Amino acid sequence: PVTSLARQFGRHDSYTPDALDVDLGRQLILDTVRPITGSERLPLCSALGRVLAETILSPIAVPAHDNSAMDGYGLRADDLAADGDTTLEIAGTALAGQPFNGSLQPGQCVRIMTGARVPAGVDTVVMQEVAHAAAGRVTLPPGQRKGQNIRRAGEDLRAGTPALPAGRLIRPAELGLIASLGIGNVAVRRRLRVAFFSTGDEIVSIGNAAREGQIYDSNRYTLLGMLTRLGFEVIDIGVVRDDPHTLETTLRDAATRADAIITSGGVSVGEADFTREVMARLGEVLFWKIAMKPGRPLAFGRIGQPDAEGDGGAWLFGLPGNPVAAMVAFYQFARPALLRLAGVDPVAEPPLLQVGCTQAIRKAPGRTEFLRGVLFRDGADWKVRTTGPQGSGLLSSMADANCFIVLGQTQGNVAVGELVQVQVLDGIV
Repeated sequence: PVTSLARQFGRHDSYTPDALDVDLGRQLILDTVRPITGSERLPLCSALGRVLAETILSPIAVPAHDNSAMDGYGLRADDLAADGDTTLEIAGTALAGQPFNGSLQPGQCVRIMTGARVPAGVDTVVMQEVAHAAAGRVTLPPGQRKGQNIRRAGEDLRAGTPALPAGRLIRPAELGLIASLGIGNVAVRRRLRVAFFSTGDEIVSIGNAAREGQIYDSNRYTLLGMLTRLGFEVIDIGVVRDDPHTLETTLRDAATRADAIITSGGVSVGEADFTREVMARLGEVLFWKIAMKPGRPLAFGRIGQPDAEGDGGAWLFGLPGNPVAAMVAFYQFARPALLRLAGVDPVAEPPLLQVGCTQAIRKAPGRTEFLRGVLFRDGADWKVRTTGPQGSGLLSSMADANCFIVLGQTQGNVAVGELVQVQVLDGIV
């Protein structure tokens, strides 16, 4: 069994479940979850967005041979004049894929193209832009250096050395690198399976008529979008009513089908008391009050018991019910943890940029605030403003935003023109 989460987290001096710091809460979760172990082998063309399950060793040297870094003329540095111009006879041409196999004599050079194998004896390439060729000869200016403009064999990778580590997310550059090694298939982690549902009697699914006091379920669609963009296998369970038996049955079933479960709603103080009781019976779940706005209530834990290897059961992320609060909590807590579960190593934290704010913002110290913002160019400078009203139920503010304005826990009011931290949404959304 996993060590008690409460005992594990309680070892940290600053652990306070009634006002948990954002950074500490994120790190506690990342330190707790472990990557899934299953893997599969895929053709390279199907591996985009997947996570490498093993380190790729380069079977060849890259480049495979010394080659020219640009179009120009290959020569011996010893043939360069000590002072003034150098004129050499052009003995032939070396093209990429069509090497020059002749033998250079003193006073000769070869016309060489980018990527072409460097002929024997050539140790320097002079770019064509400074050369003047005529009647089978070329004149080169002084100032050339021995070894210039040549890419050496194995300069990028030596045969037998790691090309990409296990845990690397396969992006377009990784696809190209693997292909350059002649590797046609790769071992990747299986897709993370994530089940999700909304809770509450007031929630109505699209297609059903909303009665007075009911609202349409938007959280399932934002969760669907956020999870799908991460490349996970998603299991949409729908809307679960405020009923202990239904919730327990749903969580038990989800824990057998998924690696992680995400719920929205039912974690705030004053909401149905049975939520904690049900989750406690099924595993260990901690309920926190995060020192942040929006998204103060958060639940994290495990449903079901893992085996000796840590497999079995499912990690649970209980997000707030308000639409914006659910999205902020997902991006700041669930997203990095799910990436760690999927095997991504290391999980890169989105950078925080310093940008001038064009408006005054009221804030009291004591919690981290994530305001929806618009990052824009003003002449040569980047600036940021809020999207307007910041209520946690205003989903339109997320649709209008391209960044979060992150105001730290100890920060107070922001003056016009003051630098603030900005977390750009492009790349995490």
